[in-house]
Amino acid sequence: MGKDVIIACDFASAEQTFAFLDKFTGEKPFVKIGMELFYAEGPSIVREIKARGHRIFLDLKLHDIPNTVKKSMAVLSNLDVDICNLHAGGTIPMMEAALEGLTRPDGTRPLLIAVTQLTSTDQQHMEDDLWIHAPMADVVMHYAENAKKAGLDGVVCSPLEAKKVHDRCGSGFLTVTPGVRFADGEKGDQKRVMTPAQAKEIGSDYIVVGRPITAADDPVAAYRRCVNEFVD
Repeated sequence: MGKDVIIACDFASAEQTFAFLDKFTGEKPFVKIGMELFYAEGPSIVREIKARGHRIFLDLKLHDIPNTVKKSMAVLSNLDVDICNLHAGGTIPMMEAALEGLTRPDGTRPLLIAVTQLTSTDQQHMEDDLWIHAPMADVVMHYAENAKKAGLDGVVCSPLEAKKVHDRCGSGFLTVTPGVRFADGEKGDQKRVMTPAQAKEIGSDYIVVGRPITAADDPVAAYRRCVNEFVD
């Protein structure tokens, strides 16, 4: 799979989501469905967006005991999404169980990636709140290596860490990077950010872009700007 821009459809309802997607008459963007929309609308929203021809990153960040995650991933696999994720902090056995549950009887499955540290987390919060005192870069690399050991396809990480992940885990290990903002835009609540052009330069495989596109005056133009800066 080549580089691509994934739009974070962090809307509260199907109505808002389809009003947004209807603006795209010439493209079928890769979209991310997160907790807010999935919890509001349930699995039907995934099926409806898939039926429209969009690829889907289902961003539910599972984190539970291995058996529960395995069974949950088996359910999500039936939704025919393209990417699922979980928290790498759930340990290698949990990630291995997730992969087992996600794999269908015919051997096919969505891509499975692990969240290392959220892009809203910085070193101080990690130390004060989580009692993790290693440097952020070391923590991310350790979690990425654990994900690779478990057989996963890649990680969600800050664009600031994507190159290091590839250096440590190989160029084929996917990096999906939120925290992307235009140079002339607001950072919002993200702590570790980068522009689409910078993310391309350091080797991110996918960038996830939310408010810079969804809250733009012209979302289609903002999406095309991202594609131009990151893909083309």
